[in-house]
Amino acid sequence: MTEILVLYYSRSGATAELARQVCRGIETVSGASARLRTVPPVAAQSEGPVTPVPASGPPYATLEDLRDTQGLILGSPTRFGNMAAPLKHFLDGTASLWLSGALAGKPAAVFTATQTLHGGQESTLVSMMLPLFHHGMILVGLPYTERALNETRSGGTPYGASHVSGGNTTPQLTEAEKVLAQALGRRVAALAVQLARR
Repeated sequence: MTEILVLYYSRSGATAELARQVCRGIETVSGASARLRTVPPVAAQSEGPVTPVPASGPPYATLEDLRDTQGLILGSPTRFGNMAAPLKHFLDGTASLWLSGALAGKPAAVFTATQTLHGGQESTLVSMMLPLFHHGMILVGLPYTERALNETRSGGTPYGASHVSGGNTTPQLTEAEKVLAQALGRRVAALAVQLARR
């Protein structure tokens, strides 16, 4: 079975909901399965060691999760046009994987959520792509052949799936946002399955 790691950080739940939709897309590909993981929050002062499993939601990611899976899809809310600090902190700790080339040649993609339509989605998606390029991963986006990308009036970019909350406190993805998140998962999973057969 070709396993795709869906790794995200979410604070209000919107990015977590996108992650679940990405997993649904992965699970539609024959021979592929999703591994859902998150990262712990970071603080200026250490509050002690992080437990290996959060009180709720998926487990925290480890370097082994990255090494053992055949693809990666990263998600983060937008923080001033950049990925959130907890995800950046986790990625900064992947130097041993970079040194060994453990991620080179694996497919990868990114997704994000913002409160406003022009909240820096595309720059956030690109900020998540940069470390993946350094790891030698094969980046996958959303082509305009995905009809929902032409029809969306909310989230969705060729750089990756996205969601615009519009200030809603409860994450409510539009149908187009769900379709595009699932399409992103499918595209990465399909490529990973093809690469595994080589």
